[in-house]
Amino acid sequence: MNIVLHEPEIPANTGNIGRTCVATGTSLHLIRPLGFEINEKQLKRAGLDYWDKLDLHIYDSYEDFLAQNPGAKVYMATTKAHQMYTEVSYDPDCFIMFGKESAGIPEEILVDHEADCVRIPMGYDIRSLNLSNSVAVILYEALRQNAFSSMELDGHLHRLQWKSGQ
Repeated sequence: MNIVLHEPEIPANTGNIGRTCVATGTSLHLIRPLGFEINEKQLKRAGLDYWDKLDLHIYDSYEDFLAQNPGAKVYMATTKAHQMYTEVSYDPDCFIMFGKESAGIPEEILVDHEADCVRIPMGYDIRSLNLSNSVAVILYEALRQNAFSSMELDGHLHRLQWKSGQ
């Protein structure tokens, strides 16, 4: 799986998303301009000590991203989409793109990808969810559809054993 952030602005969100990507074996792709420096303390604090384990790719522009990932299947998360994120089938190597916190993915990009746009349903009184929460919601649906491939599926206590013996 691949998560793409188009011009992210808030370092703590990107740090949280990076940590989620490490936990799920997902690559993170960042499209410039970024609203922060990659070595910023807030970014690394949110990502904890996992940042060095992140499969990170950085692009100078959306066009650069497309050129370096020819033929990639890209779903675009937007509040403007017709279909819900649960109504599509995610391939294990697909890309799921999210826009910057203040404006989302530019409509100039969305207009050419109507069939690939997905949304998370929510109440009428709110514009959007937090970016890192949105990534987690859609990414875990995509992972579920792919049977959580390459992920630990059994829970283990650290010091004790479950009373059922499992």
